[in-house]
Amino acid sequence: MHREILRGVARQAMHDYGLLPDFGPDVQAEVKRVERKAAPHSPGPRAPGDADGVRDLRALPWCSIDNDDSLDLDQLAVAQPANHGGTRILVAIADVDALVTPGGAIDAHAGHNTTSVYTPALVFPMLPERLSTDLTSLTFGEDRRAMVVDMVVDEDGAVGDAEVYRALVHNHAKLAYNSVAAWLDGEAPPPDALAAVEGLDRQIRLQDRVAHALRRLRQERGALEFQTIEARPVFDGDQVKDLRAERDNRARDLIEDFMLAANGATARLLEAKRFPSIRRIVRSPERWDRIEELAASLGDRLPPDADALALAAFLVRRRAADPTRFPDLSLAVIKLLGAGEYVVERVGEDGPGHFGLAVKDYTHSTAPNRRFPDLVTQRLLKAAIDGDQAPYSERQLESLATHCTEMEDQAHKVERRVKKAAAALLLEGRLGQVFDGIVTGAARKGTWVRLFHPPIEGRLERGFEGVDVGDRLRVRLIHTDVQQGYIDFARA
Repeated sequence: MHREILRGVARQAMHDYGLLPDFGPDVQAEVKRVERKAAPHSPGPRAPGDADGVRDLRALPWCSIDNDDSLDLDQLAVAQPANHGGTRILVAIADVDALVTPGGAIDAHAGHNTTSVYTPALVFPMLPERLSTDLTSLTFGEDRRAMVVDMVVDEDGAVGDAEVYRALVHNHAKLAYNSVAAWLDGEAPPPDALAAVEGLDRQIRLQDRVAHALRRLRQERGALEFQTIEARPVFDGDQVKDLRAERDNRARDLIEDFMLAANGATARLLEAKRFPSIRRIVRSPERWDRIEELAASLGDRLPPDADALALAAFLVRRRAADPTRFPDLSLAVIKLLGAGEYVVERVGEDGPGHFGLAVKDYTHSTAPNRRFPDLVTQRLLKAAIDGDQAPYSERQLESLATHCTEMEDQAHKVERRVKKAAAALLLEGRLGQVFDGIVTGAARKGTWVRLFHPPIEGRLERGFEGVDVGDRLRVRLIHTDVQQGYIDFARA
């Protein structure tokens, strides 16, 4: 049974990479205490401007847009015309800190893993599901506490001054990326959940227009626009029957644009309050020379020094010239850019920023149910807006940033191993077949190739001499190992 095999692979991978697959008895006991604590902390009816500074915004047309099966809902959004032009965007972020005590057993488990781990067969949530999919989730039809990032976006997509405050919110519609995107693109009627709320169609179209303005301005500043193929196993019962590629769509872009704006506003607020913060960065690429070579091989030219604007323009040209192969080029460039990381930005410092997003001020704050850096940032935000001292020292933040970067990398390895195990299950009867592919990684530790169809990545064991990222090859499948997630090729 493929699904059961993959569950076993997932649990073993969690152990192998130093992540905790299960919540211990101390966590379970604390969950029981949190359930009792949740009663006085549950929202209930409140008047605006009550004693604890929580604004009652439940009447606003909040909604969530996420994956179809997501229950750990971290954010809601609302758009309104601003008083003096532009559009007011409100992003509500689940107030996880209200129920997760710093230093407690739940916090310790979350601080160890630092992220939820999503595999095809099994999800390992950062927080116990009683919290992440219920008590701290912005669940449909429920009143919930939230931290709201309230910002004005002008017609050109520039974000003005932002305010952050506590509020009560109510999720009026749980929407899904694919169905909302199909409706926005005119390919399908509005989803039932959207049609059920009067005026929500106009609300989403307004959000979509603002998201386009935000994205357009980022592109003008050099933000890199990629198109990658994320393959997910397709099960027929408990058997893996195919790998289906998921592509970005308009609804995903909408949420991404709003989250980027909210994360930037959060970083700037902490800086204005003279608080240190954990920033998300991507450094200037060390392998720019290889990116130059890729451009030259396609008859284009990039400057000798890393230049986000020039690379962004090159990617736009390639998408227009060869849309079919653009995902392969995107993947090669992403590999050469290098991974993102968490770093501490001290008061008065000017950090390296995020090369891929072309922004200087960027933190992670919008997914505290799923990522520990976001929960840390939420605690910093609360202290900043309350006029309290920072709950973490700079040394503590530095240790957290390093640990979160390391554990995120380990979590990605777990996810990749299980995806590769699923791919190995799909390919184990096709040994000896020849496939077309593209080189996605080339270093001393190994050379990696992704097939065009099915979109599976494996190691090039023979014939890797002289190849580099972005090269296209024909390869023969020579070995699979489901338990280890190994898929090995030889150059054909």
